[in-house]
Amino acid sequence: MHISAIVLAQYLICFLLVLPWCLRSGRRALVTQRPVQHAIRGIAGCSCFYTYYLAMQHMPLVNATLLRNTAPLLVPLVILVWYRTGIPATRLIPLIIGFSGITLVLRPSLDGVGMWDLVALSSGLGLAVSMVGTRELARTEPESRILFYYFTISLIFVLPFFALNYQAIPASALPWLLYVGVVMYITFIVYTKAFSYVPSSVLAPTSYFAIVFSGLLDWAIWDAVPDTPTFVGTALVVSGGLLILRSPNTTADDN
Repeated sequence: MHISAIVLAQYLICFLLVLPWCLRSGRRALVTQRPVQHAIRGIAGCSCFYTYYLAMQHMPLVNATLLRNTAPLLVPLVILVWYRTGIPATRLIPLIIGFSGITLVLRPSLDGVGMWDLVALSSGLGLAVSMVGTRELARTEPESRILFYYFTISLIFVLPFFALNYQAIPASALPWLLYVGVVMYITFIVYTKAFSYVPSSVLAPTSYFAIVFSGLLDWAIWDAVPDTPTFVGTALVVSGGLLILRSPNTTADDN
């Protein structure tokens, strides 16, 4: 299946699952004063999944997941652009450590960095923008409204890609698409609710468990074992991300 069909099915199922809340709550529940923030978060989140799935077709799952989970390292850069605030000096060393790990995983040669490595890294940027956007929206918007606009905007955003790359969906794929959509819906609910209860400095490190799980699945299903530079690079990325999230200025960003 083409990636656009998977992403479309994912958001279509999520949209259908959130629709009963919309019908039950009425138009008033959908009124928002922050359409731009919703649009940014929706496009960034959808782009994150699209590029992540694309990268998985061309590299080991653990590598794609690691580069997607560079998001905590990229959050300070997103905050720099979003809020026009400088990066505190306490975060410079963690950033150097984290980006050293990224360099080890990417291993650029004289010919440059591989295209699919950059695609996977752009997934991390999309996730970072989505994280900052979700935290910003959670200050004033209820989680159901955030989810409704996220699913709706993402669905509209991916439709042209699906139309341009249309392929018939085999019947054997339908149960898997349903599974992906339902699991994603549950994940989004928990993810959005968590941001309304705890600061991102507490929540973000949990994303690193995804690297461990993807490594185990990569080994169990595809018999892929990361090499030594990938192991070392992963350790540096995780260390840098955790140090950034533990820095004194993180609390100020979260309030």
